[in-house]
Amino acid sequence: MPVDYANNTITNGSHLNMLFNPDKEKIQIKTGPGLWRRLVISITWVAIAFPALTQAGDSSVTLTDDRGKTIELTRPATRPAAISTFGADVAKALGVQPVAITTFGLQGTPAYLGPDMDKVPSLGTRHQPNLERLSRIAPDLVFAIRRYTEKDGPQIEAIAPMVALDLITLQDSLDATALAGEALGRPQQAQQINEQFLARLNSLAVRSTSNRTVAILTSGGETPFVYYDHFLTAALLERLHLDNVGGPPPNRDSGIPLGYRISLEALLTLNPDVIFLLPSNRQRGYTLNPVWPYLQAVKNDQVFEVGQHWKESAGPIARSLVLDDMERLLFPDNTWRKTSLR
Repeated sequence: MPVDYANNTITNGSHLNMLFNPDKEKIQIKTGPGLWRRLVISITWVAIAFPALTQAGDSSVTLTDDRGKTIELTRPATRPAAISTFGADVAKALGVQPVAITTFGLQGTPAYLGPDMDKVPSLGTRHQPNLERLSRIAPDLVFAIRRYTEKDGPQIEAIAPMVALDLITLQDSLDATALAGEALGRPQQAQQINEQFLARLNSLAVRSTSNRTVAILTSGGETPFVYYDHFLTAALLERLHLDNVGGPPPNRDSGIPLGYRISLEALLTLNPDVIFLLPSNRQRGYTLNPVWPYLQAVKNDQVFEVGQHWKESAGPIARSLVLDDMERLLFPDNTWRKTSLR
């Protein structure tokens, strides 16, 4: 807190005129030879012990999101809202409670984030958030998925600063976690989370000798959607030496599309050894196709249904749970130990 010394003087004589007391009387303290040295030491100690008092200007935060837009915060955010599962995930991982969160389709609030998320106000779906409710909640920052909020960006930013993120690739996840750490005033904690995750991923990759092929499928229709290599969960499988049959993306720079529709006949030609089924609100029509039982993964009982954390896996908690699943399902002969953040 700045102090007004306008009415105080320091003399060269035997007295030091200090601040006025509550009764407006000057308090005079006799000086000795060591007073100035003690005063300097005391001020230095305060500056070290209480940097927030002496460096108030250092609390501002400057961020650059995946739009290339610069976001200026006067201080780290304490009331973040999440127009994405990632926003709530990374806030919780960093020890900050989000004030609002979008739902995950018909499945509601992500169950993997724990029951305390049920108490957080819902903004509806991520592609059509309730901005009136967001305005009433008055967050001091919004974490959003870029591709879902381009249309509503100006309206959201009229409510609070918005960080728009791609959240597609492994690098996106690492960068976004680091950025969130800066935004929430916890950069060292975010860095540690990233380093621990990469160390675990590398350790698991060393233990893996797999040369199997894999497909990640979603959709409740007659034709499944298969993900390209750059999609985060597919990229993690590639790092563990599994070959994703979805192949490389045609537009690696933009990251869109995330994958493509594939017929069962084409999937049979690729014939993956392992299939992961992402959540669906409907019965998966393609699993009723007569071709389905002929897939190698189906015949060998290597088809695994996984949770919604696989679909929005960029958050620190989600990606850690994904590694839990991969270790448990793909390497059952190894000693498995849960190491997720939750």
